[in-house]
Amino acid sequence: MRKLAAVAALALTAVLVTSCRPEAVCPAIAQAPVVSLTVDREYAPSVKTIHLLACQDGRCKEADLELVPGSVAVDQGCKPGPSGLDGVCSATSSPDGTLTGMLMMETLTANRIEVTATGTSNTGAPLPARTAAFTPRVAHPFGEQCGSFITAHAVLDAAGLRPSP
Repeated sequence: MRKLAAVAALALTAVLVTSCRPEAVCPAIAQAPVVSLTVDREYAPSVKTIHLLACQDGRCKEADLELVPGSVAVDQGCKPGPSGLDGVCSATSSPDGTLTGMLMMETLTANRIEVTATGTSNTGAPLPARTAAFTPRVAHPFGEQCGSFITAHAVLDAAGLRPSP
């Protein structure tokens, strides 16, 4: 009987020890493979339409972008919590004069991408074709163990097309 109790205690200890190991918890968040574009606020009033072409790893995707007004987050502060720490915090968005759009890709990798923007002005005249080649950003916001988030974002203004700073 003592051997059975000892084996049971050892088995229970093994289960408890292995279940207490810290494991990486990764959020179940999927990232859309998009190339995003911001039309600078000084240039936005003269833009009517944008057509974006993006090529990466020998594959290209293009479409007319649905342009929507851009915005910035405005911090509205935090109310004190019950123990003096921050309680409820809030923010609101405010238009910033830009236009934004996204081109959905089949996949987006960390390899160099070439993006070309064309379109029409508010007068109906064609906008000059602008091209930028850059390497998308790779981030690990939830740690290396949770995979990477790859973003490709470009800014269009009167001077041309460039990767987002």
